[in-house]
Amino acid sequence: MLNKATVIGAGLAGSEAAWQLAQRGIAVDLYEMKPVRMTPAHHSNDFAELCCSNSLRGAEICTAPGLLKEELRRAGSLLIACADATRVEAGGALAVDRVAFAAMVTEKIKSHPNITVHAGEITHIPDEGHVIVATGPLTSDALFDDIKNKIGQHEYLHFYDAAAPIVSFDSVDMESAYFASRYDKGTADYINCPMDREQYDAFWQALCDAEQAPVHGFEDKKVFEGCMPVEVMGRRGHDTLLYGPLKPVGLRDPRTGKDPYAVVQLRRDNAAGSLYNLVGFQTHLKFPEQKRVFSMIPALRNAEFVRYGVMHRNTFMDSPRLLDRHFRLREQPRIRFAGQMTGVEGYIESAASGFEAGLNLARELKGLPLIEFPDTTAIGALGLYVSNEANVKFQPMNINFGIIQPLGYRVKGKREKNTQIALRALEQLDELLDTVKEDVL
Repeated sequence: MLNKATVIGAGLAGSEAAWQLAQRGIAVDLYEMKPVRMTPAHHSNDFAELCCSNSLRGAEICTAPGLLKEELRRAGSLLIACADATRVEAGGALAVDRVAFAAMVTEKIKSHPNITVHAGEITHIPDEGHVIVATGPLTSDALFDDIKNKIGQHEYLHFYDAAAPIVSFDSVDMESAYFASRYDKGTADYINCPMDREQYDAFWQALCDAEQAPVHGFEDKKVFEGCMPVEVMGRRGHDTLLYGPLKPVGLRDPRTGKDPYAVVQLRRDNAAGSLYNLVGFQTHLKFPEQKRVFSMIPALRNAEFVRYGVMHRNTFMDSPRLLDRHFRLREQPRIRFAGQMTGVEGYIESAASGFEAGLNLARELKGLPLIEFPDTTAIGALGLYVSNEANVKFQPMNINFGIIQPLGYRVKGKREKNTQIALRALEQLDELLDTVKEDVL
């Protein structure tokens, strides 16, 4: 049992955790309820399915997501390696062919000699042995109840996530759209669907009046800001969308030489470029309403919706009261948690928590000291954020430079300052990784 661990959930965090354990000689029992049991948000049998966007956000190290990805890349992350291998063009972002990405992760996990995959639902955390629970925002009811029993009086917090629709490229009216990236940054990878004032007004009114699918027990104020449904944004005011996903600034229409009144952007969703998702259009409108309202966008008047947007449950823990910086349950440290349920928000953040949990569990099982990632690194800053008991009103958090230790001296310009923070982080990370190179088989 000393060299064996259980991982529950084969999403981004669970897959990364299992890989890090296996790479260090730990036998892993990986449990995944798909395909025996699916959820409303899942469409594929593969591991590490990207349910919402196919973008892993910024790629440059002067952005916090870019720094986190580079840290994970240097540390031997499976998820980043697969993302790099299945990348599709998306300007300054790292976006992937989501089908190819999940397929590659699945193949790597299933073919690893130290990982045994078990299909089927787990209804309770094993009573013995070391466990990483990475069941994500759609944890089944039975396991959810067992987790609540394990953590005692601390209660779960909750919100809802929403996924954006996907359309076929061939159905987009390119006479009413154009390729461009904002401010001409990078390559022109986004399809931009402009609207004039009259078209936007009609669209906005229809969006606000459209019928939603039932979302039991929640009101708009409880929808997590980072994944807010487009109709919720619309109801907050006529101009709200113009400062959000329909922001036209820097997207000059080549036919007019001017910025449109409003722009809906489409981002490539697969390597072939045959599918595009509506950026920022997470929604829980009924499917016929999505077709009716989104077809009012001129370039999408005849759009073929290959997948409609869905709204699904998301849960997260009161982690500062429950977990330490290594994602261990304070009162039962043999149990670790990883992924969105810990309050790290985002694909890469979930992978990072799984990386840290798997890496340090392997070291613990081998009698080695745990690696203390400092708060000057993105990996360390995330772990310290979710375990900081000073966070009284805890909310999920994307990686950002605000939670990374400041430089301690002034640097002119935000981009240059962030670059200096990133270079410091990577230098310290490299020094730390040099001391544990022998840890990987």
